[in-house]
Amino acid sequence: MESKFADLDSIIHSRVRLAIIILLLQSKTADFTYLKKEIGVSDGNLSTHLRKLEEAKYIKVQKRFENRKPKTTISLTDKGRDALNEYTRNLEEYLRLASKAKKM
Repeated sequence: MESKFADLDSIIHSRVRLAIIILLLQSKTADFTYLKKEIGVSDGNLSTHLRKLEEAKYIKVQKRFENRKPKTTISLTDKGRDALNEYTRNLEEYLRLASKAKKM
């Protein structure tokens, strides 16, 4: 039996990972420090979420040195953009059903 409730991508369905993807969608690329500051998480917490997104191939992480300091740059992949589009479509359907139920 098919459910009218589509699956919400569990990789994206996290406050921190969703925030990462949205920030990358807005800015194309971002560095680790910027994401950490904007989202308000620790280095370790952000690293864990980035690793999960990278394993899913939703983001690309590039590490290099700039003036002898490590610099990590993150960008959204096409797969990540597609996953976000599907996630928002499915979430909109949940919200549509909730709105419909409130009117009853």
